[in-house]
Amino acid sequence: MPDSTLAVFAAPARYVQGRGAAATLGEQLGRLKSERPLILCDPAVKEILGAALDVPGGTVVDFRGECSPEEIDRVAGAAADHNADAIAGVGGGKALDTAKAVAHPAELPLVTLPTIASTDAPTSAVTVVYDEHGAFLEYRFWSRNPDVVLVDTEVIAKAPVRFIVAGMGDALSTYFEAVSSSTTRAATMAGGPPLRAANAIARLCYDTLLEHGAAAREAVERQVVTPALEHIVEANTLLSGLGFESGGLAGAHSIHNGLTELHETHDYWHGEKVAFGVLAMLVLEGREAAVLDEVADLCLELGLPVTLADLGVDAEHADLDAVAAAACAEGETIHNMPFPVDPAMVVAAVQAADAYGQRRRAVRERTQDLPAVAA
Repeated sequence: MPDSTLAVFAAPARYVQGRGAAATLGEQLGRLKSERPLILCDPAVKEILGAALDVPGGTVVDFRGECSPEEIDRVAGAAADHNADAIAGVGGGKALDTAKAVAHPAELPLVTLPTIASTDAPTSAVTVVYDEHGAFLEYRFWSRNPDVVLVDTEVIAKAPVRFIVAGMGDALSTYFEAVSSSTTRAATMAGGPPLRAANAIARLCYDTLLEHGAAAREAVERQVVTPALEHIVEANTLLSGLGFESGGLAGAHSIHNGLTELHETHDYWHGEKVAFGVLAMLVLEGREAAVLDEVADLCLELGLPVTLADLGVDAEHADLDAVAAAACAEGETIHNMPFPVDPAMVVAAVQAADAYGQRRRAVRERTQDLPAVAA
């Protein structure tokens, strides 16, 4: 990550959201003067997007599921064979991150077209790299953000509910991590300390989740586009993307990265693990009960994990030392917290968050029905 005392705010050059946005992919590539784009696409969404992928001069390459060094090299080779003059990433966050890792080293224009609102990857200049088994390896940082982010809310409304909920789990961390990062004035993913604008965006992201999260979930359950869904797609994608990159990351994402050391968590989405990471981070900070209750209640209302069991982890037998060691590795964002953090503190916070989540769920279950956490 670049180290600078100069505050930095980063953003994509163009953000387009709404019904039918995917149909303008060819137009957006045309704005970038592309005649031979390579379109990296999750195979599962080809039928959904249909003619939107029929871009003059373009070639479609199937994404193989993991943003790994091997997959990045494979797609880069395909782009070279096609003599591509632009890259479009279509699908989930890992497909988009792979497209970034191909476009930026080759200095090619980049369009991201997320078909789910499950992460804030579409807007950022960061690629999260995993090994072929889904364990976190590294961040790769690029010198610019995507040229165009294209978000079709009609497509997102037809995706499984789990995706929009996972996106809200990822977005949930944005405000709390930005607060910690701004306290220490740590360099953000954008390359310098945060401006106040990033914190304001991060706060708007959190407030949007509180106000519109449940209604957006209901809209996706019915596969309809509503104002609430539009607001949450904006929060998950744009507000969270700008907020994390220019506002900073801290403990929640490091704990997520640590949790990827446990094989049993690999069936759970990034945002699902981040949501539990938020609770553990708040415990680590010693936040007041009202804040913990508000966050946990939102997670329970949406169907996000609040315990290790919700992530398939047996708390009594899990190797939490391995989780904590990975979370506290050199260069991890947990070191942006406003106090030193060591692995023993992380183990304690994870255990305490797990116990708190069990207790809060029991309280809520006595009074109302709760959505299930996806497996």
